[in-house]
Amino acid sequence: MADDETEGIRLQKVLASAGIASRRASEILIDEGRVEVNGQVVTEQGRRVNPETDHIRVDGARIPPPRRHLYLVLNKPRGVVSTMEDPEGRRTLADYLPRTKERLFHVGRLDTETEGLIVLTNDGDFAHRLAHPSYEVPKTYVVQAAGVMDNRTLKRLEKGVTLEDGPVKPDKVKLISRAADRTMVSVTLHEGRNRVVRRMFDAVGHPVDRLSRTGIGPIRLGNLRSGETRDLTREELGALLDLVQL
Repeated sequence: MADDETEGIRLQKVLASAGIASRRASEILIDEGRVEVNGQVVTEQGRRVNPETDHIRVDGARIPPPRRHLYLVLNKPRGVVSTMEDPEGRRTLADYLPRTKERLFHVGRLDTETEGLIVLTNDGDFAHRLAHPSYEVPKTYVVQAAGVMDNRTLKRLEKGVTLEDGPVKPDKVKLISRAADRTMVSVTLHEGRNRVVRRMFDAVGHPVDRLSRTGIGPIRLGNLRSGETRDLTREELGALLDLVQL
């Protein structure tokens, strides 16, 4: 144990502890040149690393360090306030979280009537970077808009609209479906301004009836039910650490 602490931990042990493969299978991955440490391919067995600080990748995918923090995904229901406490007695995020003594930060605020994906963590540096606009982490929303949007209006959204606080241009706009009185659209953008999606659709004359955030960077809600939480997967956390340059 002292040897591990002073000189680092054998790479195959780190990979096995991370759940990548057994130690023997990890040795094969190293032999095949599929493992990188700090940007360099490692092929020798017995290489020692510091899993807390070294950037380790397998087939290009980042392997996050051993978890010292909580990283949770919540599917926030409509009508829930994006705070931990509410003086008015409304439902808050805290009502849906596992009991913990840790103080959790929510990343990516949603207004009360918007549902969907929120990340919660007690890793303050990670939360700050994930929310900071300079890292341009994309967010995906599914919008149910009033009325039938024609292709010209969709193109207008795609090219960007000017709001009272400046222009906004989505990264991607995709039509999901049209019905007699509504249109479903997927919108991806890295904007963080208040109610920006709702204001975009107001600007083109199709107010939002229902709004759900379905993705932040590599994270997707998937089958997570409204009001449920789950841990970030190893793959999601590794990709997010890359995005926010940690």
